[in-house]
Amino acid sequence: MLIRGEKINLRPMTYDDTDNIVKWRANKRVKNNFLFRGEITREVHENWIKTKVETGEVVQFIIEEAEGDRPIGSTYLRDINREIGKAEFGIFIGEDDAVGRGYGTEAAKLIVNYAFSNLKLHKVYLRVLDENLVAKKSYEKVGFREEGHFKDEVFLNGEYKDVIFMAIFDDGERECKGLVL
Repeated sequence: MLIRGEKINLRPMTYDDTDNIVKWRANKRVKNNFLFRGEITREVHENWIKTKVETGEVVQFIIEEAEGDRPIGSTYLRDINREIGKAEFGIFIGEDDAVGRGYGTEAAKLIVNYAFSNLKLHKVYLRVLDENLVAKKSYEKVGFREEGHFKDEVFLNGEYKDVIFMAIFDDGERECKGLVL
């Protein structure tokens, strides 16, 4: 399965992507925007695939540039609850030279459409550090709206940080973008 976009494509993540995931998650820029900042090793990531992806609790894609198929990051839906119809969205652009080119916004649009069209979910939500203004702006472009502002929600690098919860709902009128092959 391949989800085609204009500037990027999404393809299912495999074990072969482990080295890139480990490298990207060790990138200081990426790590500083995650709520979980523990070390991601090959073993940790392969366990994630085995216990989360292979069980269907997570759907994870590799973001590739449409021209040249270069892997640049990953996006995923985690804690998928088909009974309630919701999942948590996550994304990171691991290649520094791919930041600021609209890839993350396009990947978010594609995976949200996938969540609603293919997984038949009702709600996709996310958590973002309040200080991550670039990410919040990108999420708003996709249609995510703030649901809550949690003061001093996490303790990172010796200080408390606020976390914003955002969500987007399937309104049944969303135009499906991206071709799923």
